[in-house]
This record gives sequence, structure tokens and C-alpha cells, in this order.
Amino acid sequence: MSMDSEAVMRLYREHGPALRRFAASATSSPDQAEDIVQESILRVWQHAPERTTNMRGYLFRTARNVIIDNYRRRTHRPVEAGPDHLDDSSYSDGIDELLLKLTVEEALGNLSAEHRDVIVALHYQRLTVAEAAQRLQIPAGTVKSRAYYGLRELRSVLSAMGVKP
Repeated sequence: MSMDSEAVMRLYREHGPALRRFAASATSSPDQAEDIVQESILRVWQHAPERTTNMRGYLFRTARNVIIDNYRRRTHRPVEAGPDHLDDSSYSDGIDELLLKLTVEEALGNLSAEHRDVIVALHYQRLTVAEAAQRLQIPAGTVKSRAYYGLRELRSVLSAMGVKP
């Protein structure tokens, strides 16, 4: 059963910007990114089950598949592939990594600023607890506590987004 046009417009409004950022990161032009967004929403409109519990995850998986399908079509044309094209598995691994990165960034945006700052300091900037405490001007014990509760909150947000640990 397909969705009605109002549902499609709602999907586009709610998820289009995030899908576009993902597609733009994986393609070489804004036009290609927009084509991927439109194709993804069209596919979901034609094939989505009535009640998908995680529509955002379903859309991103669909966009991932559209990107890989487009890549495969291009690589089968010698003129566009060029001498240094990637094999399918390394390309899809790169797309998966990009999708995970964007998903985690979005999830981090849903955390409180205190938790996000500590997680970024410890896990992305690779600071020690003491260095993070000094940079954030909070006690080391507070860094540890915020890291613990922040990671719990991050797992919860990722789970709500449909990401399985």
C-alpha cells in the first residue's frame, strides 16, 4: 500500500534537508544530491509499508541504495569510471561510514550541551579526562559523570533513530 501525496510532502519537509546533506556528502554536485533525495522519497512513496516505525532510517537506507545503484551504473560506463574507480564493496563501505557519521552527528545534536561537550572532548578530540576537565573548566569527576550519562543518552537517541548497537 503506498502513501498519499500529503504524507510524501511531509516526508520531504521533515527529512529532505538531512537526506540532502547525506547525498551531498556522497556525490559531486548539488543536482545529483537533489536527484538522490527525490528518487529516495519516490521509492519510499511507492514501496513503504503503511506503518514504518523508523521512517528516517528507512529513508536513509533507501538513499544509500540509490547512491550505490547510481555508482554502479556509472562504473559500468568506461568513459565515466576512469582509471581510479573504486570497487563496489569499498564504495558501499564508504557510504555506510558516511551515513553512520551523519547519524551520530545528528544524534549528538539531540543531547544536552553539557553531555555533548564532554563526549566530543573525550571521544572525538581524544582528550584525557584531566584535559577535558581543564578545557571545559569543570571537575574531572563531573567529566566522568557527564560522559557516563551522555553516552547512555546517546545510545537512547540512536536507538530511537533505529540504529542498533
